[in-house]
Amino acid sequence: MSRNKQEEDPRINGIKTKIRVVPDFPKKGIMFQDITTVLLDPKAFKDTIDLFVERYRDKNISVVAGIEARGFLFGPPIALAIGAKFVPLRKPKKLPGETIFEEYELEYGNDRLEMHVGAVEAGDRALVVDDLIATGGTLCAAINLLERVGAEVVECACVIELPELKGRQRLKGKPLCMLVEYR
Repeated sequence: MSRNKQEEDPRINGIKTKIRVVPDFPKKGIMFQDITTVLLDPKAFKDTIDLFVERYRDKNISVVAGIEARGFLFGPPIALAIGAKFVPLRKPKKLPGETIFEEYELEYGNDRLEMHVGAVEAGDRALVVDDLIATGGTLCAAINLLERVGAEVVECACVIELPELKGRQRLKGKPLCMLVEYR
């Protein structure tokens, strides 16, 4: 969403007021943006999904890739509403069967994402969904994983962006749609 559209849409402020900030989680100095409180408010949760669905309904997205774990909360309802398949991008050793993976760094450690072989095909148009973009490492890993199998990553969608961590700059030029910005 453009910043002007965000400022005009009253749903954005309603969502923002439902996000809880938890200091020093998961470690000292981190101000954790907790979206579970958005899920407790049916209107805020629905507004979040609706804003993304409105944006992606006519973009010919064939796959919504949700990043574990909070991308699993927003990705499936978006996928269903736009008629796309949902593909989970999971932490190591959580998927049965053959997988491919991408390793990455986050602001407080290292991790990797895995995806089932064959879940995404060359030519698929993908939307990557997560709750938050901080340094961009997780989203960048998701983009790399999807592009390795020949998918076109159309955009990344996050509820929250922490712009001071400059994650948007790591997204290989892919557009980012975010609803709430925290400075």
